[in-house]
Amino acid sequence: METRALRYFLAVAQTGHMTRAAEQLGIQQPPLSVQIKALERQLGMALFRRHPRGVALTDAGRAFQAEAERLMQDMAAMEARMARLARGEAGVLSVGFTSSAAAHRFVPQALREFRRQYPGVELQISENNAADLTEALAAGRLHGGLLRVPVAAPPGLVFETLLREPVLAALPVGHRLVAGRRSAGKNLSLAELCEEPLILVRRAGAPGLYADLLALAHARGLRPQVVAEVDRMMSNLNLVAAGVGLSVVPASMEGVHAHAIAYLPLADAAALDAPLTLVSREDQDNLPAQRFTALVRALATQAAAPKSASVRATARRTRKTAVP
Repeated sequence: METRALRYFLAVAQTGHMTRAAEQLGIQQPPLSVQIKALERQLGMALFRRHPRGVALTDAGRAFQAEAERLMQDMAAMEARMARLARGEAGVLSVGFTSSAAAHRFVPQALREFRRQYPGVELQISENNAADLTEALAAGRLHGGLLRVPVAAPPGLVFETLLREPVLAALPVGHRLVAGRRSAGKNLSLAELCEEPLILVRRAGAPGLYADLLALAHARGLRPQVVAEVDRMMSNLNLVAAGVGLSVVPASMEGVHAHAIAYLPLADAAALDAPLTLVSREDQDNLPAQRFTALVRALATQAAAPKSASVRATARRTRKTAVP
């Protein structure tokens, strides 16, 4: 049964007249009468009683009118849902984060803005290490992810650095290297760090920052004392808080376990900065995911702009005060 037949029937039922219904539909009256008779033959029952002034619904016609109105309403609702899907305003978005990426203030801000712009999208959030997130994206179980340093580059995935931030040394409160340093603004050197027991996130989970730390130490002839390797950044900080050793974390992690951990600037932070990386699929056909990726890129550009402006302003001041 075509929706056109239902639309024609409802027009006749509402006007009670073939000619007026035909005018309302923008067609001629004879074809409309033919369509109504064909519908009655298809259903095997009379829908209207004809009389000189028009038509009136039969009992069967009134029952069919209720069904036809329900079907047309359902059809309109379905079309509206499909239109929202086509605009990326409905559907499901599955996004994964590493714990250290989620700690960056940019991430909750991006999620809030996405929910504000696309309230009809069901947002599914999960947390895992970088290796498992990358595998889930490659397998199609996630639509997007935010992590620090990529651990692999499977074909079909795109990795984009959104923002960068310095790293900090994390030490147990009361450690001998903490005393007087924070108030004096004195950085912790890499040599001092490597003389202490270190806790690192296991390489299979997130090798980038810690691989860079070890490589930099070895290049300078230092021998880091790694006493523990863990799966996740939070486990790392839990061990630091327990006094097991020291570690290095992105600056946005500062404040975690503030009662038990002291965070100090690292003298070699420039060589060990921590990126925030967006991972997406090249062949992404999920429209909410496309909207999320575009939004995150735009927000990251905005977030980086003030810093860039500040750097340019500092450079201008330096040039003005420079001695010729």
